[in-house]
Amino acid sequence: MAYNLFLIFVGGGLGSVLRFLIGKYTLQLYSGSFPMGTFISNAISCFLIGGVVYMYISRDLSLNKSLSFLLVTGLCGGLSTFSTFSFETFELLKQGYYLTALLNILISIFVGLTAIFIMYKTAIES
Repeated sequence: MAYNLFLIFVGGGLGSVLRFLIGKYTLQLYSGSFPMGTFISNAISCFLIGGVVYMYISRDLSLNKSLSFLLVTGLCGGLSTFSTFSFETFELLKQGYYLTALLNILISIFVGLTAIFIMYKTAIES
C-alpha cells in the first residue's frame, strides 16, 4: 500500500510540474484568451490515459498495477483530472449508458462552475 501511494505521489508530482511547464511555455507562444495551456494539458493527459489503458487492453495484456498507479492515477491525475473525467465518460458511452454519460458531463460542468462562482462571490463579498 505504501509503495502504491509513493508511485501515485511521484506520478502526481511529475504531472503537476509538466502541467505548470506546459502552461508557462504556452503563454510565451500564444497570446489569445482561450486557455490553451490547460487545453493542451488536458489533451495530452487524455491521449496518455487512453493510450496506456487501451494499448494494454487491445493487446490482451494486464496493466501492471504499479504502472497504472504511476501513469494513470499519478501522472494523468497531476497533469489533468479532465483525462479521468473523459475516460470515465467514454466508458459510460461505450457501455451504452448514454444518459448517464450526458448527466456526468452536464452535472460535472455545472457543479464545477457553480462551486467556482460560489467561492468567487464569497471572496469578493468578504
